[in-house]
Amino acid sequence: MYDEIINEIKSNLGTNKDLNRKYLSDEMEKYTDHPYSKEIIREISRMLWDCLTDSEKEEFLEISNIENPIMDILNEITPDIETGEYKLALNKLDNFMESFYPMFEDDKVSEYHYFTNILEEIIFREYVGAKKEVRYIPDNQPLLDLYYIYGFLLLEDQQYEKSELYLKKAIKINPVSSRIILELTEIYKVHTYTLNKYYMFVSDALKYAYLPQDIARCYRGLGYYYVEEDQLEIALALFIYSMEYELSPMAYSEMNYIKTKNRELELDLEKSIEIIKNKNIQLGPNPFILETLYNLSREYEENRIYNPAIYYYEILYNLTNDEKIAEKIKNIASEINY
Repeated sequence: MYDEIINEIKSNLGTNKDLNRKYLSDEMEKYTDHPYSKEIIREISRMLWDCLTDSEKEEFLEISNIENPIMDILNEITPDIETGEYKLALNKLDNFMESFYPMFEDDKVSEYHYFTNILEEIIFREYVGAKKEVRYIPDNQPLLDLYYIYGFLLLEDQQYEKSELYLKKAIKINPVSSRIILELTEIYKVHTYTLNKYYMFVSDALKYAYLPQDIARCYRGLGYYYVEEDQLEIALALFIYSMEYELSPMAYSEMNYIKTKNRELELDLEKSIEIIKNKNIQLGPNPFILETLYNLSREYEENRIYNPAIYYYEILYNLTNDEKIAEKIKNIASEINY
């Protein structure tokens, strides 16, 4: 039904953009009460955009950048968050969200996403996949950050149900963001009957993680789970291995705590790796991510698109400490500065 309507509308468009605009405006009114009204009107809006002149599009984008309530509120609360004034930031966001009209929400034919980079989109398509046509949220509408920060502040205020709601909104936009998934796990750590859901989400975050600090946090999260399960050997192994990706005072503290529970428990890195492997827990970065990073880096390098090549090589180097990768980065940087 939806496709037939859209195809009919498109077939009636001509070369006169002014007439097309009038026709599309009439069609928008015509389908106001249709069961697919939301989807049809969105697609007509995209057709109307194509009818604008370049100067009209430029003027619209300039106005959009000036009138950007999401960006404005995030800029307003950033200093409060940086100084630890979480309650003040939350009050401001509460007021904002009361009058905020939802944007870029999924409909019957489209789903809306935002990815930080191509790598995240490839991970999404490999492990999650789109059920509808994918539409991308513009960079100048940081809806993902809005939901994530609001969820974080609500969590700090112990409003667990509401925090879960908004963090899940953020995850819906970017289902492979380890940062957001790990924030959600903090709710399941303290506000759940069992830790099963906590373990599941931390494992997902580890599968998608491509930054060393995120990988380390995943291993600390799994370590916490096994401490609570009173499986201290695997817990200690996970905290020890997490230090390969980030030297964390929290990990040191947990390791010392475990040793007070069992003073005879001693592990080195090699033994820790063996224990993690035997538990069938992912060891290090997901191999698919490493392969994808290598392919992206090489493709950009071969096409002499050097800045993205360096960006992905640097992520790869931070995960592997491979000196050959470091040498590639150095050589490409020399090409840029030549």
